[in-house]
Amino acid sequence: MELVLAKPRGFCAGVVRAIDIVKIALEVHGPPVYVFHEIVHNRHVVEELRTQGAVFVDEIAAVPEGAVTIFSAHGVSDAVVAQARGRRLEVIDATCPLVTKVHLQAQRYSQRGYGIVIIGHLGHEEVEGTMGSVDGPVYLVSTPVDVGVLEVAEPARLAYVTQTTLSLDDTREVIDALKRRFPTIQGPEVNDICYATQNRQNAVRELVRQVDLVLVVGARNSSNSNRLREVGQSYRVPAHLIEDEHDLDESWFEDVSRVGVTAGASAPEVLVQGVIERLRSYGATKVVEMDGLHETTTFRLPTTLRAKQDRVSARNATK
Repeated sequence: MELVLAKPRGFCAGVVRAIDIVKIALEVHGPPVYVFHEIVHNRHVVEELRTQGAVFVDEIAAVPEGAVTIFSAHGVSDAVVAQARGRRLEVIDATCPLVTKVHLQAQRYSQRGYGIVIIGHLGHEEVEGTMGSVDGPVYLVSTPVDVGVLEVAEPARLAYVTQTTLSLDDTREVIDALKRRFPTIQGPEVNDICYATQNRQNAVRELVRQVDLVLVVGARNSSNSNRLREVGQSYRVPAHLIEDEHDLDESWFEDVSRVGVTAGASAPEVLVQGVIERLRSYGATKVVEMDGLHETTTFRLPTTLRAKQDRVSARNATK
């Protein structure tokens, strides 16, 4: 059996930045550092940070007054920001810059008097944060069917934004449905979806041409990982979402000669390597990486956190 690794796969720049923020905050402030929601959707990442002193909470009220608190990569609503201010928390914002971009898009449209249609999944932290960052009317749709039954106050004054981790094909269908029903609707093109989401989905589209089965390493609550599995299945190639090597089922690989492996944007490469090692015990004898895009995108750390890290490093250097 041969393994073909997708490229790109795994961590994106927003995830790297968010994890680095937690680690540097622990270094600068010392534990405990509180994190509102999972910093990224991956149990292994969260557990590793927890062992280093990060405390994950789902309610701002659970954070002691004045404590160092990090907002997750998915972003938060204005109400959460206000709650944190009310408890005098020292907030470090790890929101992915591309999620912040969506917030700003929605706010600009809203300030111009448009009702905002968010294309996304109900209950996802990113969607809740985006919905809660807009003062005016906000509507949520996930499918073209949702568009067909959508009731809005001013059909001629609408704009849309999208969750960053959606399927490109599904999102394109929803945008087309919105434009058919509301011809004057404003909004970005589908390629405004996160670069990492696009790149990983495109890599899976190429991967399925080469393999008999696809494995997606990622958390079950990871939107972008679930979308990668769906992309594989849309090409009628069996695709499984697994958190790590323990989720593998040896029966999947009967009569399979080439297995494709990819990873969601919040899945660390160490999990991929663990899957590869387990597959070697199933008979994998060759591992190749497909030709693909080499990502160079990076995002800056928050200025104040970077300055504190520099001061700590300078003090340590003089000891």
